[in-house]
Amino acid sequence: MTQRPLTTIGFDADDTLWQNEQFYRLTEQQFIDLLSDHADSDRVSARLLEAEKRNLRHYGFGIKGFTLSMIETAIEITEGHVPATVIAEILDIGRDLLAHPVETLPHVRQTLEALSGNYLLVLITKGDLFDQERKLAQSGLGDLFDAVEIVSDKNASTYRRIFSKVGDGPERAMMIGNSLKSDIVPALAAGSYGVFVPHELTWAFEHVEEPTEAPRFRKIGHLGELASVIEGLS
Repeated sequence: MTQRPLTTIGFDADDTLWQNEQFYRLTEQQFIDLLSDHADSDRVSARLLEAEKRNLRHYGFGIKGFTLSMIETAIEITEGHVPATVIAEILDIGRDLLAHPVETLPHVRQTLEALSGNYLLVLITKGDLFDQERKLAQSGLGDLFDAVEIVSDKNASTYRRIFSKVGDGPERAMMIGNSLKSDIVPALAAGSYGVFVPHELTWAFEHVEEPTEAPRFRKIGHLGELASVIEGLS
């Protein structure tokens, strides 16, 4: 009896299932405005990105680490003279980001509902545990997943472990996401299919070249096109 080529499908969360980066951009603009008397916007943005990259190994991905990086950047930009009132405002906008309502992207629910029951669906996302659990609960999508994995980082070993635990191994699995660096390239390295769904806003840290030569790489315009990709594997 011929085995199905695909039994397990993994989905990224932020900017794949729901909006995320646009709220970070709005928060960053608020932060830039707070420091407008001390530096121009390009300098503040560049220093903030440097702080975020530097702090990933300490704080991981997520809003709390982003907030701490904003505070660190404010201290650096003002050479240690940032007013306590500005620190308080940074904390406020960080809390606002943590409480922002979830906005699911087009075609998400219909796609998940169509796949649920026919494939093992697993949510694989980076970020703060409490915040990702909150967003999943508010999205109303939780019952459509067979498993949820909130991880500190995504690499080939992450996908091998998860797809072996939840499904039949990475070779019979597919990962869907908007980040080539986190969702697609390491999933391909693990032996899975990788379906890239670009989002108009993607954090600069996640930018890498498309692996167009990889035989298991696919690219779609939105999740509504996923069904035809899966059908093409049969």
